[in-house]
This record gives sequence, structure tokens and C-alpha cells, in this order.
Amino acid sequence: MFEHEDRLGPLNLNVALRDKIGSIHAALSERFPFIRRIAAAVYDPATDTLKTFLYVGEDKTPLAHYSARLSETASLREILEKGRPRVVNELSVFAAGTHEHTRRIAEQGYQSSYTMPMYHEGRLFGFLFFNSYDPDSFGEEVLRQIDPFGHLIALTIISDLVAMHILLATVKTARDLVHARDGETGAHLDRMSRFARVIALGVAGKYGLSDEYIEKIFIFSPLHDIGKIAIPDRVLLKPGRLDPEEQALMRTHTLRGREIIDRMLQHFDLAQMQGNDILRNIALFHHEAVDGSGYPEGRAGEAIPIEARIVAVADIFDALTSRRPYKPAWSNDEAFALLRKLSGTKLDSGCVEALIDSRGEVEEIQQRFQENTVG
Repeated sequence: MFEHEDRLGPLNLNVALRDKIGSIHAALSERFPFIRRIAAAVYDPATDTLKTFLYVGEDKTPLAHYSARLSETASLREILEKGRPRVVNELSVFAAGTHEHTRRIAEQGYQSSYTMPMYHEGRLFGFLFFNSYDPDSFGEEVLRQIDPFGHLIALTIISDLVAMHILLATVKTARDLVHARDGETGAHLDRMSRFARVIALGVAGKYGLSDEYIEKIFIFSPLHDIGKIAIPDRVLLKPGRLDPEEQALMRTHTLRGREIIDRMLQHFDLAQMQGNDILRNIALFHHEAVDGSGYPEGRAGEAIPIEARIVAVADIFDALTSRRPYKPAWSNDEAFALLRKLSGTKLDSGCVEALIDSRGEVEEIQQRFQENTVG
């Protein structure tokens, strides 16, 4: 009676998203073994950017840690304009394409593809890509059978990320109460989260960070100071230097942040959500220093989670280059010089260099997310 094995059983388990999509790919491959790659890219409407997010397949992905402007990707824009998925049964038609993603796919040897847009509540969420090494793989009958799997993959990805965004929206509401008190603006958080992504991409090879991991650092990094909601105004809003007792109280915001996040995860029944540790680590450890002089635990070096080291650099850089009521904005050169001075003692040297090496992207982020008020 119990001989049948549910090929999609992992979807019911608390396992990594990649494992869930892998189980769908495995079930699909039993019927269509020519589908060698399934990949997903997610869309950031604030910057019109598509970002590689997830990949399953037997071969190494030709596209990782990659992003492109949707407005500059005519073939994907056409999918949206026509309101239908796209079949390309001979990828050589893109042989003259100039985009890096077109070149990489061609170099991998894929001959045909099927691309589906992913939507959530009518808004573009991203794209799914199915690839085959064989030409003419995606006929009408094949597509009829693939489509339900595609929607299942999309729903699985969206469900995973929407759970994070529900939590994020709740924490952001609490966070906004904090920043209404301390004067920190949303533009600061927009910038520092994107600086964090730039840094994460720069150190991804060294630490083996997947696109999914990098996306979660991007999503969660603005919540690093959520614990400040528990700090009284007399300390949080004090215009002058804090005395030792006040400094000790301010330092508790990392512990309080972790406590607030854990309570929210419990209240939303998200305690087992994949990626929680990234969020917890960012809140708790973003004030640790690589020489062990930080807080709350005095961790040193690689004992500090990489996501916390990344956020520390992103946050300090944006604080330095932002105007505050008590100081003018520093130039990027001045800020980079101080980061290098702190590199290897307070800040992770690899994270510092990853940011400095991406100056063009840094300046583009600063231009796009400028302050409208003193921030």
C-alpha cells in the first residue's frame, strides 16, 4: 500500500528552496530528460534590475551573480509586451547578441529555451528559464505539460520570498517608528542594502555565496538596527557624546534586535523559515570587529558571520557619505580612505576592497537614491 514515492514530497518539508526546486526538476526530467537547466531571476523595480536568483541542473550554471536592466533587455521586454511566455527552439538566432547573458548561454551550448514571466498579484516578480542542449525541444505538446510545472516552481519561489517580505514589511513598520525618532531616512536604507549586495557579490567567490544567499542579505540588511526601537529617547536622541552608562545601554540594541526578530518570527509562524539565521546574524553581529573589539560577543575574524561583516562596511560607508545634522557628508574618497584605515582591524578587509573596487556601482546607487531631507 505504501510503495509509491511522491516525487514532490520535499515541497512539504522544511528544506532549502533549491532542494524544493530540485525535486520539481527531477520529476520533470523523468518525463523530459532534455530539460537540463531551470533558472530563476528576480526583479527589483526600484532599479529596474533583473538579478540571477536560483539555478538547478546537472551542469554548472553559465549565469551566476549576474544582473541586467530589464529596460535594456529587449527579448524579455517583448515577453511582457505580448503577455505570453517565449519559446526559442534555435538559440542561434541570438548569435549576434551583445549582452553578456546571451554570450554566456551560447557558450554553454544550449540550443533551445522556454522563458516564463513570474507574477505576484499582477506585478512582475521575475522570470523562469528552461534550457535544453537540443534544438526544437519545446513543441506545443511538451509546453502544455511543462506549464503546470513552471507555475508550481514560480509559486514555490514566490511563496518562499513573500514569507520573507511579509516579515520584512512588519519589521519595516517597527523600524520606521525608530527612524521617525532618530532622523534616519529610507534613502539611507535603500543605499546601504544595495551597497551590501555589491559587497556580497564581490566576496561571493571567496565564501561560496549563492545568488539566493546574496538576495537574502540584500533583503535583510536594512533591518540591522531594528533593536533601536527599544532604546529610550534620552539615549537615542541625545545630541552630544554618550556617557559610559548610555553607551552600554545603546549597545544593547543588537541583543534587543535579535529578540524582536525572534518574537516576530514566532508570531508569524516563520521560525523555521529558511534564511532566518542571516537575518538574526545581521541584527546581532553587525557591530562586531574583526580584531575582537566589537560587541555584543567580542567575536573576531571569520567567527563573525560574513553577512554581518558585509553589513558593517555598507552601513559605515553610507553613514560617512551622508549628511547628518551634526556633520557634513564626506566625499567617497574620504570615506574610502577611512575604510582602508579600519580594514583588518575593525572591518573585514575583503569586504572593504569589494566596495572600493565597485566605485562605479556605488556612485550609481548614490545618484539613484539621493536624500530629499537631511538624513
